[in-house]
Amino acid sequence: MSTDVLARTEPAPTRGKPAVTSATHHVETVLWVRHWTDQYFSFAITRPASFRFRSGEFVMIGLPGEDGGKPVLRAYSIASPSYADTLEFFSIKVADGPLTSRLQKIEPGDQILMAKKPVGTLVLDALQPGRRLFLLGTGTGLAPWLSVARDPDVYDAFEQVVVAHCVREVRDLAYRDLFQEELPADEVFGELAVNQLTYLPTVTRQPFEREGRITDLITSGRLFQDAGLNQSVFDPESDRVMLCGSMHMIKDVAAILEAQGMAEGSNSEPGDFVLERAFVG
Repeated sequence: MSTDVLARTEPAPTRGKPAVTSATHHVETVLWVRHWTDQYFSFAITRPASFRFRSGEFVMIGLPGEDGGKPVLRAYSIASPSYADTLEFFSIKVADGPLTSRLQKIEPGDQILMAKKPVGTLVLDALQPGRRLFLLGTGTGLAPWLSVARDPDVYDAFEQVVVAHCVREVRDLAYRDLFQEELPADEVFGELAVNQLTYLPTVTRQPFEREGRITDLITSGRLFQDAGLNQSVFDPESDRVMLCGSMHMIKDVAAILEAQGMAEGSNSEPGDFVLERAFVG
């Protein structure tokens, strides 16, 4: 992927930058940074020994305010699975964004602020039991699926896990190699990936093996066809769905799901599909 740069995995002190301190947040160290394109990047930080989370949850992370101002924090889905010893995140780059304009410049050895408690509804606990789990995301909405799709408990709960990732251009398909090559070849995870995981990348602005928005794939029936299913709509008895990404996609797909007889779930009342309202508003 064109501007892919993977920084060294061992952090080194960043010269000229003052140490970060906080009485209310964890202060963690950047381990590596990977720039996929001029729009997307990923990074990993150290994980506190006391930090526990469920695959699919998010946490507030950020940087100290400039010139001693208030810290700038935003909600980020944790992209690493719950058993990982580091914490990975997948972010968009916004030139004038209060946080990402600075965050995209981090280097190994820099320090990041992180809230002490993760939260979220994109978790198994918020879904009723089912046979198939659809993880539908646009852009950096892939982040929670990177966590969920690498959690062995998910494959105990569902016979098939379908990850559909929609982006504008082919180069924006970050983590494509993870799903198509690395997971199937993994010594521990490989059998699950080969037998139960289906990855469906789709692009909206370039010729590709699969073109169109997620809503188009659903309404045309291609989502189900490409997942190897003999159906043209969601089955409320068997299918469970998680949504993350653009507000328009989430609202449009949620409306489709409700029209097909599916109910939104939460941690307190599990349902047929879930979305992250902290991101939608």
